[in-house]
Amino acid sequence: QVQVVESGGGLVQAGGSLRLSCAATSQFVFDTNAWAWYRQAPGKQRELVAQISDGYNTNYADSVKGRFTISRGYAKNTAYLQMNSLKPEDTAVYYCNADGRILGRGDFNSWGQGTQVTVSS
Repeated sequence: QVQVVESGGGLVQAGGSLRLSCAATSQFVFDTNAWAWYRQAPGKQRELVAQISDGYNTNYADSVKGRFTISRGYAKNTAYLQMNSLKPEDTAVYYCNADGRILGRGDFNSWGQGTQVTVSS
């Protein structure tokens, strides 16, 4: 009932930057309370990269602290992940997760299809 779409992935050299975007849309009126970015590298489990709460509190994986920044967009129901000083080990499919409430219909938790980030050495 709430669709999530990521964009902004691509190929970048080590030390470079990328900005991932995430947009949530629905035919219903809704609010997104919390956003999170996860990633999954080949042969590995999906892991939490960063999250931001309704109160704008943020949390990061130790491996990305100081390099990645999660933020909410000025446009409602959008979020971003700014990734700086990228390393080859950041190569993965990045997934956006949105958690919130649909007016009159209850809570939702939706995942995007993922966007590939490849960092070359």
